[in-house]
Amino acid sequence: MVGQGILVVLWIIVMIVAFIAEALTTALVSVWFGIGALAAVIAALCGANLFVQMVVFVTVSLIALALTRPIVRKLMPGRYIYTNGEDDIGKTAIVIETVDPAAGTGRIRLGDVDWAAVSENGSVIPVNSVVTIAKKSAAHMTVRIKGGNE
Repeated sequence: MVGQGILVVLWIIVMIVAFIAEALTTALVSVWFGIGALAAVIAALCGANLFVQMVVFVTVSLIALALTRPIVRKLMPGRYIYTNGEDDIGKTAIVIETVDPAAGTGRIRLGDVDWAAVSENGSVIPVNSVVTIAKKSAAHMTVRIKGGNE
């Protein structure tokens, strides 16, 4: 059987590693295990055997996770972060430079802003055509001729 002193040291190492891992990330992935390891250190110092220490570690880690999860969910963004860029989809714009995939050209004006543009179906769209925004990325708008495939 492993001595209590060694178990205390091992739990302290687990706790330190968990808290360092937490400090190095912003994802809240190990703080609960650090709290569980702290509880296991206390159990070891009180003379509990290894089985009891493991039960304390797992139980306290799960309780810490359950108690902090609602807070974490409010603080952490979900997978999808809304931006107002989605608001432009479906709007109409005017082609100010021929949209030509072969030539690598294409610009539209949406409101007062000029955007690089690509054709949704790969077709050439001439200057002064009215187009509908189909998709928006950081670099360009994907457009279709207004009335086409809507």
